[in-house]
Amino acid sequence: MAQAVSSADATEAPLLLSSPTPPPPAGAPRRNWFAFICATLASVTTMLHGYNLTLMSGAELFMREDVGLTDGEVEVLSGSMNVFMLASILAAGWVADQLGRRRTLVLANAFLMAGALAMSLGTSFGALMAARFVTSVGSGFARVVAPVYNAEISPASTRGVLSSMLDMFINVGILLSYVSNYAFSGLPVHLRWRVMFGVGVIPPVFIAAGVLLIMPESPRWLVIRGRHSDARAVLLRTSDAPADADLRLGEIKRALADAEPPPPAAARHGGSGAGVWKQLLVRPSTSVRRILTCVLGLQFFVMASGVDAILLYSPLVFKAVGMTSKSAVLGATVAIGAVKTCFILVGMLFTDRLGRRPLLLASTAGVAVTAAALAMTLYVGTNTTSPSPATAAACLASVLAVMATYSIGYGSVVSAYSAEALPLRLRAQASSLAMAVNKLTGAVVSMTFISLADGITMPGCFFLYAAVTAAAFVFVYTRLPETKGRSLEDMEVLFDK
Repeated sequence: MAQAVSSADATEAPLLLSSPTPPPPAGAPRRNWFAFICATLASVTTMLHGYNLTLMSGAELFMREDVGLTDGEVEVLSGSMNVFMLASILAAGWVADQLGRRRTLVLANAFLMAGALAMSLGTSFGALMAARFVTSVGSGFARVVAPVYNAEISPASTRGVLSSMLDMFINVGILLSYVSNYAFSGLPVHLRWRVMFGVGVIPPVFIAAGVLLIMPESPRWLVIRGRHSDARAVLLRTSDAPADADLRLGEIKRALADAEPPPPAAARHGGSGAGVWKQLLVRPSTSVRRILTCVLGLQFFVMASGVDAILLYSPLVFKAVGMTSKSAVLGATVAIGAVKTCFILVGMLFTDRLGRRPLLLASTAGVAVTAAALAMTLYVGTNTTSPSPATAAACLASVLAVMATYSIGYGSVVSAYSAEALPLRLRAQASSLAMAVNKLTGAVVSMTFISLADGITMPGCFFLYAAVTAAAFVFVYTRLPETKGRSLEDMEVLFDK
């Protein structure tokens, strides 16, 4: 066991810590393409989550007219996905431990397909809420299981970029939703929003087929099930070198051997159940408690930054500063999606080079500043009798700046950091808990934005989000260690320091 870092050292250099895994020798392969393909297939399911989540931002402009939705119903329908996802998120860890990561992703695609079809056929607020629930079940499964699978399938040398791929695909889905809003806005009113949702029916079929035909099961899940030879076969295909496969298999076995044994009933079902929740919430070890504090805190702050308020209500933000043309508003949302996706990609490319912690620090500081700048532009724009094009342009620039700074760290690192930090024996269900915190916080933001803006004004909302993100910077600086280059089985030792 490594020696603990002294309190004096920890004070002088907070959490910049330990020596990472040494780099491979010259000439060793730097990328494993099979692991890349597997991570891509797992991640692309989350694209449908991003698409369905933000499609409402433009679709609601036409749903109001066709279905007759009120402001309150739009607010509930837009934010309900985060609430509905809680049920599947909390169940996803157990399902993934029972069925395996791969089959759970297939199940997620089935729900996403059914939900998209039901949304496109909805004729009332109640029917749309029911369809939103079905979509949310698939989204919840995908958001929990995809990062777990990517972390478990990836070699340490590229785990950051492969684990961050799902964030990129979520944002590809967000971008496609904005493009869909814009592209189908010329159709008859009763068809516009239905076609927007209807195009989401086809992709899940092809994604599920790819998952079944190409993706292997997670090697760590196979070891938990006692299928060591199958796990080694997967590791041989997803490691940078054959020797790494045996090393990773040995680390997984040792991690399971060192873990607290689950109750007999849980052992028969892959180590899940009440024993896992007891280790997580009732009697966590010091390292598990520290990991949970970091992961749950990070998941809270990433949504409390107010990004969902921009993603779901950007048309209202732009209208507040005088942008009245629907085509101009929808075009501006396409720009948001494009910037967000591009900067997610930038964060992905640097997460294994610079590390998770520097990107998170840069992101939290950037969002705090740019959200305050957005609040100032909104204050100016909403307190003038005749908003000018310059004010609208400044508002759009501020929104794009928030998206850029958010995406380079918050949007590209949080899922990877959370999945890799959690211990193997607790990873699936702890990921469910972390995502539940994420979505509950997102639900509060998305379902209160219109009402909060009425109470403290729209600029006040973004001043509040800026203050919360400033607190997030302090949290990241004082609490989060660097995980770049560390093996998954080494995380408890890292956090024990």
